[in-house]
Amino acid sequence: MSKEIVVLTDVVLITCIVQRGVADAVVHAAREAGAQGATIFFARGVGLAERLGLLSITIDAEKEIIKMVVSSDLADHIFEKIFIAAKLDTPGMGFMYMTHLEKAATYVPPELIERLHSGDQRYDEGDNQDEL
Repeated sequence: MSKEIVVLTDVVLITCIVQRGVADAVVHAAREAGAQGATIFFARGVGLAERLGLLSITIDAEKEIIKMVVSSDLADHIFEKIFIAAKLDTPGMGFMYMTHLEKAATYVPPELIERLHSGDQRYDEGDNQDEL
């Protein structure tokens, strides 16, 4: 028995690496900007700390990495809000990048699939429009 896979093609992955303790503020800003959720995990950074240490900037090696898949339509707006929330304009605060995803898949409610097939592009408030 084979199931139909709903493939999302108009989405991007935003990855943001920040100092430990900053991820909650970043995710809050992203959700207010339209992101539906995020994955956060811990990491340890090496390399950059030595160079910035020469400039008398103390950098924690412990990092939080935030990853979120968002629609291409919202990506630039969310990217800007994350940049501000993470204070990435400050040396040593972190790094962020965005990658276009060729293909992604997840559960999409059948009623949303029906609306898309029928050409209805309207979204009710509360729909996961950034997952399309």
